[in-house]
Amino acid sequence: AYKRQTIRGCAGMTTTTLKLNLGPQHPSTHGVLRLLLELDGEKIISCEPDVGYLHRGMEKMAEKLSYIQYLPMVDRIDYLAGFFYSELLCRIVEKALEIEIPDKVRAIRVMLLELNRISSHLLWIGAFLMDLGAVSPFFYAFREREMILRYFEKISGQRMMYNYFVFGGVRRDISDLEDVEEILRILPEKLEDYEKIITENPIFIRRTVGKGFLDKKTALDYAITGVNLRASGVDFDYRNSDYLYKGFDVGTVVLDEGDSFARYKARILEIKESIKIVHQAVEYLKTAGGLEQKLINPLTLKLPEGEYYADIEAPRGIASCFVVSDGEKCPYRLKWRTGSYYSVNLLRKILKGEYLNDAIAIAGSLDIILPEVDK
Repeated sequence: AYKRQTIRGCAGMTTTTLKLNLGPQHPSTHGVLRLLLELDGEKIISCEPDVGYLHRGMEKMAEKLSYIQYLPMVDRIDYLAGFFYSELLCRIVEKALEIEIPDKVRAIRVMLLELNRISSHLLWIGAFLMDLGAVSPFFYAFREREMILRYFEKISGQRMMYNYFVFGGVRRDISDLEDVEEILRILPEKLEDYEKIITENPIFIRRTVGKGFLDKKTALDYAITGVNLRASGVDFDYRNSDYLYKGFDVGTVVLDEGDSFARYKARILEIKESIKIVHQAVEYLKTAGGLEQKLINPLTLKLPEGEYYADIEAPRGIASCFVVSDGEKCPYRLKWRTGSYYSVNLLRKILKGEYLNDAIAIAGSLDIILPEVDK
């Protein structure tokens, strides 16, 4: 998986560079990501990401499916954060039909979205540490994530592809919150354990501090959003302007260091912030009455002719959905904007000048998931 080539340098000297394929079968590229690296010794001269190995035509398929037929599929765009993409498609339809969802539905959706964000970040922490050679944190993170997945399975029947949000509301009411309260009770203590194991670990610090530096300008130039942007000092969290989170106290986690360690630390702090938001949703739901919602009849659902757009703060950055409707039951065109796609493109920039043994740590710190890239 390599190719040597000789380039002529100054004063007639020659240097041999090596082109190396990192992936698409490498276990630490998190799916089928292929990075074509050009090396001068151990130093990375250039990086060319090659994607498309997982392409499933999710956008094209939407043109032949009604909105209700397409809804169960969108969880698969990011199988670790399916609630966010269900919310996006529901948001498009509700916006087009000018439907305002009840406060209780908003609270349920916020609670599930933030629990989904926590479960996604927990998996990332475990996988990131596994990439760096630490096996135990992988099992610890999955232990806590399992509690959340069991709750998702309890309310939706599924551990990953939930299909729980529907146009105008949710499939069924949530009355039992004891499982969520147990998760909220246990998680803060477990996060402290993670930090004792990871944050002060000298090996972890040497592998991440100062590696894969991303400054504000580069982050904005490459359209980076979410945790990766905020870990580079940019104070922007879409939840603060999202109508779904209206009435919720949402703090923004911003760090200035911009390296792989900052991206790790920002996600730990994001989990703590999500725990706080879930607490608020649970307290509201305890006193809320029954679920009163006017669901849209999916068999007669047609969006008025026009263009519709919606955003959401997903775990890997802002996710967006753009729909062009011609007034029929199926979208005329549909496009997804995902955070991972832009993070992969960023590897061209931040891997240049780094060393091969740091490439996995830097790529892992961006939290890339390939279904979001290939769609």
